[in-house]
Amino acid sequence: MLNLILRRLVLFIPMWVGVSVLSFVIVHATPGDPAAAFVGQDAGPASLDAARSRLGLDLPYWQQLYNWVAGSLTGDLGQSFFLGRSVIEAIVERLPVTLSLGALSLLIAMAVGIPLGTAAALSPNSWKDATSIGVSLTFLSIPEFVVGMLLIYLLGVELRWFPIGRYVPLSEGFLPWLHHLALPALALGLSQSALLARMTRASLLQVLRADYIRTARAKGLPERIVIGKHAFKNALITIVTVIGLSMALLLSGAFITEALFQLPGIGSLGVSSILRRDYPVVQGLLLIASSFILIVNLLVDILYGLLNPSVSKR
Repeated sequence: MLNLILRRLVLFIPMWVGVSVLSFVIVHATPGDPAAAFVGQDAGPASLDAARSRLGLDLPYWQQLYNWVAGSLTGDLGQSFFLGRSVIEAIVERLPVTLSLGALSLLIAMAVGIPLGTAAALSPNSWKDATSIGVSLTFLSIPEFVVGMLLIYLLGVELRWFPIGRYVPLSEGFLPWLHHLALPALALGLSQSALLARMTRASLLQVLRADYIRTARAKGLPERIVIGKHAFKNALITIVTVIGLSMALLLSGAFITEALFQLPGIGSLGVSSILRRDYPVVQGLLLIASSFILIVNLLVDILYGLLNPSVSKR
């Protein structure tokens, strides 16, 4: 297991550098001039040149790239063009909102998806199976922002059960935090629960057809032991993979959901930064998001090793 972790950590550094370079290239390849957004579209050439010099955009392309990569390796993501502060400060300030939304959405996805998929796998071709497939297909086919708008209208506007467009930090109390974050977390979590339910069903059905499951039942083991100890443990490898994928998808879905529910997270920061061509903030957000995905993949590999010790020996 230790060798597996060390191998993944060694690969983490070149992947970090690659992601850093790719973030810079993607952002600078997008159309638009940050200097024009900074001083206004009607500004003259002299004002534009002065703005480019102030923002460091007059440096050669390779010099800007080197400064960005070198800074990212030391934790310096630069200064925002418009916020008047460092990118790290801006992201750290908003990160708790996105992490709270992502964590609660993932809990909802797991609490709904895994039991739904398990019930469908244990009763194939039954009404439970048909209901699971129907619910999964419904939420998989509806975008998160559509689910969000429906929840806003039904639970926020018509029934007034939940507030809309305000975030309460966890430091002010668990129940107020949960009450204000419930709608956006449901919008994100329900779509991921559908994916998790389908993959749980498929994985568990495959395991239940294995010879060792038939042997365990032939020995007279209770069904709860057969399912809980033998079947579900082996199906967890696929389920863990889907949970890791869901965490990455939740992060990308947070950009739209936070803008829809007016939450002050890194998603809304990213949308506003893209519209204003705030290169350092967009680059920093891409790097942070990519690093998060790399870390999730590392954790998934570690869980693989714990669930299946033969993986850690490869």
